[in-house]
Amino acid sequence: MQYPQIQRIIGILLMLFSTSMLPAAAVGWYYHEDALNAFLSGFAITLLAGALIWLPVRGKRNELRTRDGYLITVLFWLVLGLFGALPLWLLDTPDLTVADAVFESFSGLTTTGATVITGLDTLPRALLYYRQQLQWFGGMGIIVLAVAILPMLGVGGMQLYRAEMPGPLKENKLTPRIAETAKVLWYIYAGLTVACALAYWAAGMDLFNAIGHSFSTVAIGGFSTHDASIGYYNSPLIESICILFMLISGINFALHFLAWRYRSLRNYWQDPECRAYVLILLALFIICFAVLVHYQHHDVWTSVRFAAFETVSIATTTGFGVTDFSSWPTLLPYLLLYASFIGACAGSTGGGMKVIRVLLLYKQGSREIKRLLHPHGVFPVKLGNSPVPDRVVEAVWGFCAVYVFAFAMLFLILLGTGLDFVTAFSALTACINNLGPGLGEVAVHYGNLDSGVKWVLSFAMLLGRLEVFTLLVLLSPMFWRR
Repeated sequence: MQYPQIQRIIGILLMLFSTSMLPAAAVGWYYHEDALNAFLSGFAITLLAGALIWLPVRGKRNELRTRDGYLITVLFWLVLGLFGALPLWLLDTPDLTVADAVFESFSGLTTTGATVITGLDTLPRALLYYRQQLQWFGGMGIIVLAVAILPMLGVGGMQLYRAEMPGPLKENKLTPRIAETAKVLWYIYAGLTVACALAYWAAGMDLFNAIGHSFSTVAIGGFSTHDASIGYYNSPLIESICILFMLISGINFALHFLAWRYRSLRNYWQDPECRAYVLILLALFIICFAVLVHYQHHDVWTSVRFAAFETVSIATTTGFGVTDFSSWPTLLPYLLLYASFIGACAGSTGGGMKVIRVLLLYKQGSREIKRLLHPHGVFPVKLGNSPVPDRVVEAVWGFCAVYVFAFAMLFLILLGTGLDFVTAFSALTACINNLGPGLGEVAVHYGNLDSGVKWVLSFAMLLGRLEVFTLLVLLSPMFWRR
C-alpha cells in the first residue's frame, strides 16, 4: 500500500475541495448575508487541513495500484463529507447539530437529496447555493473531476476511475487516455447543466433558482431551494424541462458522447440498457396514471402531469416533487420505491442498482429456467447481439447478493433504534438508492429522526454511492495483506 502517496493525494483533493466553499461565500457577500463568515471559515479550515496532510509527503510520487485507488476513493468521500459539513455546522441559521450537518453534507455529495432542513424559502441564499453545488460536484464524482484536471496525481488515474465510476462494465473508456475520458465526461456534464439552467431561466425561474435547480437536476440529486420543491412553481413547462433533463441525465454519459461525436441519436435506441431504461419508465408511468385515474385521485390532466413527473423523479432516484406521492393509493408509493432499486443507467449520475445489472439478472434468471428444461443446452447471456462474459454475470450476482445483505442488516439496525417499519424501510431505501424522499416520518424531511439514525443513514448513502463493494472491500482482511 502506497500510504505516503495516498496521504499526498488526499491532501491535494481536500485543498481542491476547499475552493468549492468560495462561490457560496461570494453569494453570501453579494446578498449581504452573515452566512459569508461560515463559508470563509469552512474554506480556511479545510484548506489548512489539506495543506497539513499534504506538506509532509509532498515529494512522494509512486505509481498507484488498484487497492490504493479503492482506499483513496473511500477516504476522500468520507473526508469530503465531513469537511463539507463544516460550514453547515458553523451557520447560525439553521442551527444544525453535528449529525444534522454531516447528514446534509453526505446527502448532497452522494446526490441523495434527503434533507433535515425545513423553511428553505427563508434561509440564506449562500446556504441554498452551497447545497445545490454539493450535489453538482457529487453528481459525476469529485474524483473523476480530479483525474480530469489534476495530472499531478500521476499514473494512477485508472485506479481512481475504476473505483469511482458506477456500473459493472468499468473498463469501457471513451478515449485512450483516462484523463481525457474524465474531461469528456465533465464537458458533457457541464454542457447539460448550462443547457438546463438556460431552459429553466427561459421558463420563468429567476437566474439564482435556475442555476441551483440545474445543478441538482443534472446531478439527479433532488435538492431544491424551496420546501415545495419543483411544485413551488406550479408550472407544466418547468416540470417538462425537469423531466427531460432527468431523463437525459439518467442515461449513460458514454451514449451522449457517441451521439455528439457521430451526430446521431441511433446509439441510444441500439443500446440495450437505454432501451430497457425507457421501457421501464414508460411502464411505470402507465401504471401510475391508470391507478390515479381509477381511484379518481386527480383529474385526467393532473394525473398525466403528476404521474409523469413523479415516475421519472423517483425511478431515476432524483427525488424532486410536485405533489406528495406518499398520499397516493398505497400501491404507487411502494411501486416507485421498488423502482428506485433499479435506478438509472450505469455511467449516469443516478443511483440504485443500475438498469444494466437488473437487465443482466433478468437474462440470467431466464437462462436458468431454460437450463432446467434443457440441462445440456448452451445459452449465453447477451446484451444486444454481444455475449456477456460469465465473469461479469457472476459479479452482478455477487453485487446483488451483497446489496440485499447490506440492506437487510441496516434495516434491522434501524428497526432496533425504534423506528416503525414503514419509516425504517422507506428511509433506508431512499438513502441506499440515493433517492431522498421516503414514506412515514421521512415523507417530507428527516429532521425529526434521532442522531443515531442519521449516522446510520449517512453510512447507507455512502454505501449506495460507492456501490457497496468499493466500501465493503476495505473491510476484507485480504485487502490489507501485503
